[in-house]
Amino acid sequence: MADRFLNHFAVLAFEPDFHRLSPEGRAQTLEALRAATDGLAEAAHIHAVSPARADADLILWSAVAVRNEDAAADFFARFNKALAPLRAFVRPVNMLWGFTRPSQYHPGKSPQVLDPMEPARKRYLVVYPFSKTADWYMKGLEARQGMMNEHIRVGKEFPDVTQLLLYCTGLADQEFVVVYETDDLPRFSELVTALRSTDGRPYTLRDTPIYTAVWRPLPDALDQWR
Repeated sequence: MADRFLNHFAVLAFEPDFHRLSPEGRAQTLEALRAATDGLAEAAHIHAVSPARADADLILWSAVAVRNEDAAADFFARFNKALAPLRAFVRPVNMLWGFTRPSQYHPGKSPQVLDPMEPARKRYLVVYPFSKTADWYMKGLEARQGMMNEHIRVGKEFPDVTQLLLYCTGLADQEFVVVYETDDLPRFSELVTALRSTDGRPYTLRDTPIYTAVWRPLPDALDQWR
């Protein structure tokens, strides 16, 4: 069993040419998109973003166990090959990705860590890039640990919300990708409000764009665009 995973969130939008297709043509394109997930990763999930945002329609979430140094390159090649035939109809809006690793602030595995390999998901997915300020890294470990302890305490007050933190410092424009699953969006908003009231908030450099999406099992996830 691998102890590190690559999680990749492809934020996609349907091109105008897709909407000009006949119902049969749209159905064929959607089936091709669903088929593209076969063999793409050890786990693949599709979530609907639209109409929560105007610039994207869906998220294709892929999770791959990292067993050697070729894992990322091999996945990227599979992704390009799988999506290449669909580029006339499906456009990438954003690509958010990173690797799992043990937290330096919270040793051990929390029961609130979500498992990307589970076939059934919570109803809602929230994904966003995240970066800390330079001042955060200039602080000593003890000071950072104290602020993270408060952050962790608040999170534990919402046990129904699960989280996955991905590390990508030096690999992408952001340092982390934060992933949440929940069955209750208003309650999740309460969690975020509480977290933004903690002492660590001034050290947030960036935490947008935020993608909120709805999960349905394959192949039903794509039926709404037929």
